[in-house]
Amino acid sequence: MKIALLGTGLMGAPMARRLAAAGLELAVWNRTRAKAEPLAAAGARGADRAADAVRGVDAAITMLEHGDAVEEVLLGAAGVAAALPAGALLVDMSSIKPAQARRHAEALAARGVGHLDAPVSGGTVGAAAGTLAIMCGGGAADFERAQTLFAPLGRATHVGPHGAGQLAKLANQMIVGITIGAVAEALLLAERGGADPARVREALRGGFADSRILEVHGQRMVEHDFAKRAAITVQIKDLRNALSTGAEFGFDAPITRLFDQLYTSAAEHGWADADHAGLWLELARRNPPR
Repeated sequence: MKIALLGTGLMGAPMARRLAAAGLELAVWNRTRAKAEPLAAAGARGADRAADAVRGVDAAITMLEHGDAVEEVLLGAAGVAAALPAGALLVDMSSIKPAQARRHAEALAARGVGHLDAPVSGGTVGAAAGTLAIMCGGGAADFERAQTLFAPLGRATHVGPHGAGQLAKLANQMIVGITIGAVAEALLLAERGGADPARVREALRGGFADSRILEVHGQRMVEHDFAKRAAITVQIKDLRNALSTGAEFGFDAPITRLFDQLYTSAAEHGWADADHAGLWLELARRNPPR
């Protein structure tokens, strides 16, 4: 199977390595060429232009920063939609607005190209391990066609028509962002009150408060390790996408709105490029030691 992967950043690069290791014939492109060059050692062919990467492929994956970037690459000057062969499949694994995903699907269908919106959860750890949760919207037949792509990357679930994958990802990001806040506030309360937050985290594991967020992000908070894996700016983007999507059909999301404000405050105080577990820093700023 000949495929292309467009976007080899924090998530795209380990995904590309897994696809190449699975024996797929892989071309890669990134706006900053230097980020794609190391993938040659994994067996991927680099392309100078996104359109060149997708010529003659059976399927292409986009893993880009936001919906506007996807739109520019697909339908703008990059010319990917025009370069994709009729009958090919475009699998957008970026996290974008559901309305954008539906618009992209319609534009590609007019050119005879299939489309799936298939955002992922699991972060860079899941991308490297091939354990991503893949939430897929689009036609059932196209979902079956994409199994060869999905298998090296993680577990894929078909959740509905075009745009539904992005709705699932928004739900995921609401839960992740809000739960990070709950874990951060709870561990900080314990620390400010005189308990050892590392021991508190360990005590909570296995009970009803246990979660993947407590395990992974809670450990980062205990160690004060806020090196970027998924940036606070990305968390803000996803929460705002959830709010704007809900507004399209009159859905009120007060908890998400509150956390958008908290993450935005963290960004304004200098932590925009910290890992989203760095919301702990904003809460710590509000609660200085006494």
